[in-house]
Amino acid sequence: MSMFCYQCEQTAVGKGCAGAAGVCGKTEAVALLEDKLTGELIILAKVANRHKGDERTSMLILEGLYATATNVNFDAEAVEGLIKKVREERVRLFADSADCAAFDLAEIREQNEDIRSLKSLILFGLRGMAAYAYHALTLKISDEEVTAFFCKALEAVGDSALGMEALVALAMETGKVNLKVMGMLDKANTETFGTPRPETVPLAIEKGPFIVISGHDLRDLKMLLEQTDGKGVNVYTHGEMLPAHAYPQLKKHSQLKGNFGTAWQNQQKEFDGIPAAVLFTTNCIMPVKDSYKDRVFTTALTGFPGLPHIVEKGGAKDFSALINKAYSLGGYAEERPMVGINGGKTLTTGFARGTVMGAADTVIAAVKSGAIKHFFLVGGCDGAKSGRSYYTEFVKQAPKDTVILTLACGKYRFNDLDLGQIGGLPRIMDMGQCNDAYSAIMVALALAEAFKCGVNDLPLTLVISWYEQKAVAILLTLLHLGIKNIRLGPSLPAFVSPGVLDFLVKQFNIKPITTPEKDLAEILGGRNSG
Repeated sequence: MSMFCYQCEQTAVGKGCAGAAGVCGKTEAVALLEDKLTGELIILAKVANRHKGDERTSMLILEGLYATATNVNFDAEAVEGLIKKVREERVRLFADSADCAAFDLAEIREQNEDIRSLKSLILFGLRGMAAYAYHALTLKISDEEVTAFFCKALEAVGDSALGMEALVALAMETGKVNLKVMGMLDKANTETFGTPRPETVPLAIEKGPFIVISGHDLRDLKMLLEQTDGKGVNVYTHGEMLPAHAYPQLKKHSQLKGNFGTAWQNQQKEFDGIPAAVLFTTNCIMPVKDSYKDRVFTTALTGFPGLPHIVEKGGAKDFSALINKAYSLGGYAEERPMVGINGGKTLTTGFARGTVMGAADTVIAAVKSGAIKHFFLVGGCDGAKSGRSYYTEFVKQAPKDTVILTLACGKYRFNDLDLGQIGGLPRIMDMGQCNDAYSAIMVALALAEAFKCGVNDLPLTLVISWYEQKAVAILLTLLHLGIKNIRLGPSLPAFVSPGVLDFLVKQFNIKPITTPEKDLAEILGGRNSG
């Protein structure tokens, strides 16, 4: 059996990765192990549906799905360990399942292309949703209906009897459940770390020892901040950790200084020779270069061969090795100025739904007066593939009477731009991490209620960049809500067949991006941009 993977946007030649390694750097051996892990999860779900799994079963399903997402785990030994745990859990629930073979994902690839496409859409959506459910569960928020759905949907992926109608309904249900899961994580984050509030975040790095923390796990950041209090070691966020600065219970730690670098796909260049320790809590980790390999640590489900992995014991993690590495490297001798992709020296974040809804009267008045004529949600996952400069140019060319809402790592294409303000609000408002699509959805629903119209009738257009499976989960949520006219890029998913694409176009009018000029003219009815 040979490797085949087409779950991310950068997949080889727009069709699928095969051969010795994927475009992401994952080896064939690891890719095949992750397929095997997925097959084991399908059998575990089938057993759990009949022999009632528990919280242990749920956590293992979430861990297994999350570990197979793009840029999470490159370590064959770690994946083999998960496979072993899944098998043991299946036998714990039902001893007679000991001799059951794992489901072979090749069976899906041999099915009708539309069936294969829908099952891939569901599976990849589950992987993205598992990430959000995992983070919520680590913060003690879970839901029995969500747990049951993961088992139901995984078993369905392995069911050869299901047809198009049933799979379309299951895909929409995946979006519905993901909305609930994002709400759970929103609740977990705000109850634990406080309601986000706007913050300006510097990009310059102060002199002295420091740690860079990447990924999405705010709980890991909180533990790290508690362990670095008063230690003379500064902490800088990276990538999707940027919104952490907006949470009061994290911002109160004075050593949380700023944000290091730009988007995740630039890490191999930006981490080259960095005099600091680096911690990856989740995706996106890229194959680690020798010039900084000796200072990178992983934790949770993230893994890369040869890197020290910090494990959790008794509900806590010991970051002393990471902190000591920061001491030994010493940091920069003097303050190091750094800038964003467009030359900006600071970033802003913290415009989650609490802030935006708190200014609802201002926003509504600005729309009614004509000061704000249109909202764009420009966000999603960033990546290295060409064509993503579209999003920078789109934002730059958007008329001055429009507002840009953004979230996830795609914002790094333009979040250091200063586009001015409308009614005291910045024209670019960062709503948070990718899971904070929940905030954007709640704001859209609130605006629709205020203007007594449907979401599709609002002066709002979604311009989405996708890369990995969390974006798939969010897209399914948007489709579940009936949101139409989404512009998606930089390319359409390789796993979406012509038949499924035709359905999405007819039902939801999904469109591929073209050029900023053409798309803006079409959206705004020919009104001049700029």
